[in-house]
Amino acid sequence: MSATDAFGKLKEQAEDGDRKIKAAAAAEQNRAEIQAQLDEARRAADERAAELRAKTQEAASEGASQWREMQADLNRHVERVRERIDARKEAADAGEAKREADWAEADATDAIAFAMSAIVEAEYATLDAVLSRKRAVELAASSS
Repeated sequence: MSATDAFGKLKEQAEDGDRKIKAAAAAEQNRAEIQAQLDEARRAADERAAELRAKTQEAASEGASQWREMQADLNRHVERVRERIDARKEAADAGEAKREADWAEADATDAIAFAMSAIVEAEYATLDAVLSRKRAVELAASSS
């Protein structure tokens, strides 16, 4: 898959997530349905993380250590967030439930900010790839 195709897939994935989140937030689903979506999102995130780890290891063998470091940082962060989510229990009172919701919203906001930054980086890297490919094609044509 080309870099431009992969960037387009990113948009599709974001739109799909947006639809699911809006449906859950609009009270169109009960707690059990939202929990099932949460479980599915975690499974998908685990699969994606495994794919990313494999690509990062491959890139590291080719000398791209900055990506390996970023992946390690992300893995540590994700592990801390998931431990907190796993340890979360049903709130016994409204105050405790509000604190849990505040923490969950803060985690979501942080994850969204990270994703937005990653999208900008992906746009930059994709444009660089497009420019590099055009340069290579032009040089190949001029040397023929």
